Amino acid sequence: KAVLEAAGSSLSQVVKTTVYLSNIQNFIEFNEAYSEFFKDNPPARATVESPHLPKGAMVEIDCIATV
Repeated sequence: KAVLEAAGSSLSQVVKTTVYLSNIQNFIEFNEAYSEFFKDNPPARATVESPHLPKGAMVEIDCIATV
């Protein structure tokens, strides 16, 4: 959110996300949290399991937005 705002954009301008989860078993919990940020008109999304995320992260999100 902060990166988008620093670039003059916002979460409402997101058109696509790619989500990397270290454990796909966490999808339900992740999806609940994700839904808090994208309530009304969620962007297109792909979600994949990636067990070796940098620095031990559990989630990484690649986001494409208009500015």
